[in-house]
Amino acid sequence: MLESMLKEIDPIVSDILNQSLDSKNISIEQALELFHTKGTEMIMTTMVADMLRRTKVGDKVTYVINRNINFTNVCIKRCGFCAYSRDFRNDEGYFLPISEVVRRAEEASNLGATEICIQAGLPPQMDGLLYVDICKAIKKELPDIHIHAFSPEEVMYGCSRSGLSVKEYLSMLKEAGLGSLPGTAAEILDQDLRDLISPGRISVADWINVITTAHGLKIPTTSTIMYGHVETTEHKAKHLELIRSIQKQTGGFTEFVPLSFVHKEAPMYNHNLVNGISPGPTGQDVIKMHAVSRIMLNNFIDNIQVSWVKEGAKMSQLLLDAGVNDFGGTLINESISTSAGSEFGQLMKPKEIRSLIVSAGRVPAQRNSVYGIIKVFDENNKEKESLLDEAEASKFGSYHELIKLDKFRYNHKK
Repeated sequence: MLESMLKEIDPIVSDILNQSLDSKNISIEQALELFHTKGTEMIMTTMVADMLRRTKVGDKVTYVINRNINFTNVCIKRCGFCAYSRDFRNDEGYFLPISEVVRRAEEASNLGATEICIQAGLPPQMDGLLYVDICKAIKKELPDIHIHAFSPEEVMYGCSRSGLSVKEYLSMLKEAGLGSLPGTAAEILDQDLRDLISPGRISVADWINVITTAHGLKIPTTSTIMYGHVETTEHKAKHLELIRSIQKQTGGFTEFVPLSFVHKEAPMYNHNLVNGISPGPTGQDVIKMHAVSRIMLNNFIDNIQVSWVKEGAKMSQLLLDAGVNDFGGTLINESISTSAGSEFGQLMKPKEIRSLIVSAGRVPAQRNSVYGIIKVFDENNKEKESLLDEAEASKFGSYHELIKLDKFRYNHKK
């Protein structure tokens, strides 16, 4: 049926989609054609992405029970898209001591979390081995928890502060208990564009070096793109090709996650720092980004994740029909998107994720951080709800409360 429908659309788009269905890799130029589709051609692109997803990974939609711990918002960088960071002199700067990081990890573990995700700002004069010490402290109390932590930007900062090479530093982190790296700080992997939206940010070459070195050490990573600001469709297509080429070389990516630009509190939008900046992607842009990601990466990366904190519950559910097979994590705390103006909350309980998946006609499955299945919730599985489902979100606090707490004030930490 799908093949016959493809005969009725633009022949160029039809040929590209047929190649995809035949498991052939599409080029950057062909990806551009798909990014430019509208109407029926866009619908068909989405349908092909959904077909590829079904063939590759089936009807399970996975999620992980995890907690984000953003231990400080104090940062030496001034990225134009970031509303989260604060100068060390700012009264809203906070810094969680290692004991508090461990306490939050223990609290999450007691509620069923299998992963702790740690990312933060880059505080001035940071102890170069702080990240190592955080991992050791968590693993001492929670030896079975998976630590998914420290973006390539943070790894490079740790190297700079410690005087160690990337390989030496990552090896220390792994020995201390690091399980995987988030492939954030990628934004758009084009140096000219990075110099425009985040001058001083980690370079494309350094991002690739950290990621490939991690893969070489058997540390898996995720991969991401942040889009909907000033990038072109060519930037997006080339970014996908770069991710694909790295995966061909290393096989170390567990997933790909498109991240919409949240503009409401972003400095480069509010202060008009970048000409021609958009207020985030359109709905069609979001659908096409996920669909083209599935089509372009399908032969190499099994899992395309939706960020519910960026897209909200309804759009996230819709994207399950556009090549997506993973709902991400429960998060419990989410500071970075929230500070930028995201309105979709800091916690999505497992039962809420499962309900969205089931009502979309798919099968929910709890996974671990590297996509091992922990539990499948089919109609025969009547297991008791997670303890996290019974918790009140207010008990975990919020970013807006955290930045007002005197006991964690950065200026008071010494």
